[in-house]
Amino acid sequence: MDNVLSISEETMQRRKVVSDFMVEHIYPNERLFEHGGPEAEDLMKSLKKKTKAMGYWAPHLPEEAGGMGIGFLPYAYLNEIIGRSAYAPSVFGSQAPDSGNAEILHQYGTPEQKEKYLKPLVDGDIRSCFSMTEPAVSGADPTGLQMRATREGDEFVIQGRKWFSSGAIGAKFAIAMCVTDPEAPPHSRMSQIIVPTDTPGFKIERRVEVWGERESNHPQIHYDNVRVPVTNLLGPQGAGFKLSQKRLGPGRIHHCMRALGQAQRAFDLMCQRSLNREAFGSLLADKGIIQTWIADALVNIQAARLLTMQAALKIDSGDEARVEVSMIKFFVVNVTCDVIDKAIQVHGAMGVTSDVPLQAMYKNARTLRIADGPDEVHRMVVARRALRTYRQGGTWDFATF
Repeated sequence: MDNVLSISEETMQRRKVVSDFMVEHIYPNERLFEHGGPEAEDLMKSLKKKTKAMGYWAPHLPEEAGGMGIGFLPYAYLNEIIGRSAYAPSVFGSQAPDSGNAEILHQYGTPEQKEKYLKPLVDGDIRSCFSMTEPAVSGADPTGLQMRATREGDEFVIQGRKWFSSGAIGAKFAIAMCVTDPEAPPHSRMSQIIVPTDTPGFKIERRVEVWGERESNHPQIHYDNVRVPVTNLLGPQGAGFKLSQKRLGPGRIHHCMRALGQAQRAFDLMCQRSLNREAFGSLLADKGIIQTWIADALVNIQAARLLTMQAALKIDSGDEARVEVSMIKFFVVNVTCDVIDKAIQVHGAMGVTSDVPLQAMYKNARTLRIADGPDEVHRMVVARRALRTYRQGGTWDFATF
């Protein structure tokens, strides 16, 4: 069985299969995927068929939901490799936000919802989006969300605006967080509702350009008196916050594992560049400052990995691991940003070109310091948990935490 300090032979073999697949099919085609077009779409479909035939499709889901059924921690080890390229999760059927939506639909969806939305989503026939963040309120405090869903007979009527609904352009449905019980306590006011994107009143208002990318898929959506059946309610009414926590906790670990994959790839590139580039009469690898960067990066990546695996192990055992997830959310992503930054510096001007993947990797990693809760909120969660222990007369036991 996998634990934090050892990996089973079965997981090691899976990692090798995925690693070989990445070398053969993903890395050589990243520029093609980046530019898109019919050839890229055809290749993506072909590679999806390959991973399905290999039995490596949807590694995040149990077998009964159409996935590999390998468990959370073994998937974390695979995600560390899959995450080395931004395009690989789609090839393996584990791309966000579809992966999180599939997990929630599997756990809380009705049989009808699973048949209509989960099955085609897991099969890779459709895409989805998660519609939570709003332009008028802080995304760090979801109790302030304002979009309303008012029940009228057998329908919910939804009115409001969302943005950063990643993947919404081209999605078949959204899972939208709406206020359904405005007089309830703050964490019981919201519900999650499935909204087909072809419903009248569902309007993509504008693309939100992220890092200046005109084709980024994080749009602003106007839910203009959108009517959906009450049977589209996902889980119990008023349980939206609970469902979002169920979704975001594991999702943050997925993000961290992918970030670690990016950090490790940047580390590879930094070391290779330093061994092949000369300046002032010697290799960069012989410079003291470069050796310091490499040593710090290696130690920090390994520390981040162990923290992340500990959180994954707790989740695999049934624990929500709230504090551990917050710890890795800010620590891992900051490590990744720093390692990529140093790799860019070692590459010099080339580091910010498309000749190497570092500039795209850095933008993705820097965005993660905001996505799924900013660093400051997660630091607050960790500090409050530690201080509560001391207020209650205890001390922090690092050996058993």
